[in-house]
Amino acid sequence: MSLSILRSGLLTTVQDLGRHGYQRDGIVVGGAMDATALRVANLLVGNPEITAGLEIALPGPKIRFETAHLLALTGAHLSPTLNGQPVGMNRPVWVAAGTELAFGAPVAGSRAYLAVAGGFALAPVLGSQSTYLRAGFGGFQGRALQAGDVLPGAGSTTTGQRIAQPLAQRMPHSGWVQARWTPAPILCPAPHPNPVIRAVRGPEYGLFSAASQRAFWHEPFTVTPQADRMGYRLHGPALARPLETELLSSAVTFGTVQVPAGGQAIMLMADRQTTGGYPRLAQVVTADLSALAQVRPGARIQFAEVSLAEAQALYLAQERQLQGLQRGIATVFVS
Repeated sequence: MSLSILRSGLLTTVQDLGRHGYQRDGIVVGGAMDATALRVANLLVGNPEITAGLEIALPGPKIRFETAHLLALTGAHLSPTLNGQPVGMNRPVWVAAGTELAFGAPVAGSRAYLAVAGGFALAPVLGSQSTYLRAGFGGFQGRALQAGDVLPGAGSTTTGQRIAQPLAQRMPHSGWVQARWTPAPILCPAPHPNPVIRAVRGPEYGLFSAASQRAFWHEPFTVTPQADRMGYRLHGPALARPLETELLSSAVTFGTVQVPAGGQAIMLMADRQTTGGYPRLAQVVTADLSALAQVRPGARIQFAEVSLAEAQALYLAQERQLQGLQRGIATVFVS
């Protein structure tokens, strides 16, 4: 099983759920920007949720499947096609050898995810296949995929084979066939171009002026072109501290909102550093990290305050939905 990269796209990398347990050594977690989309894609092809897939930033790549594969596409809608015909998102798809996947005009979101049954036969680095571009390790040779690369498949799982079997039996002449079922829409929401992002107060929230606190919750912020897997620079009202005291570097995580001396906030993303010395004004709730990951430069973000208890409830509700999808697939294709 293998995939050939015919055209690289803007940025196509191998990503799983990250490299955990090494932040004390200065190693970033990394992993998929939209972890929920990757998890759903993996479940749809019978993989463990932690399996690596491809993270595809617009414009997308062109890929040829050298052998038959079971695949799923989730996340951003980048007008995917198989052999020139539109293919549905958020469902298992069986493709014959020689089938070509391409992407067209972006409809919604900025990052799509491709999972193949069994994942890729790539050596893990520190327990993860995620690509960390700045350090040049993980994934495929530690870099973004390029035209001419061939990704070896690891071989389908038993669940993947059972999902693929009924699809393969009704393969049409087009060379591919997609399932008629999809997960509940709550697990695969269409990315919003200007989302409301929920957050809790950060550890240094009290250092900011009352006016700045109000502005953060009530004024929009624009994602500037200085936005990548490490962080988004935001443009909006200046967020001031009455006393510009020096702070000790402290832990940061995905979704931490830091504010440098200039007053323009920075949103930390998947490849963020392990610690930071800027005051942490807020922390985006886990349940909204996927929406944040799908925002494009130029989009507007509005923050909404929630309590820690509300953030925990949102997270647990999302996890229950994912567990329900996993149980449903197991009931139909494994039992």
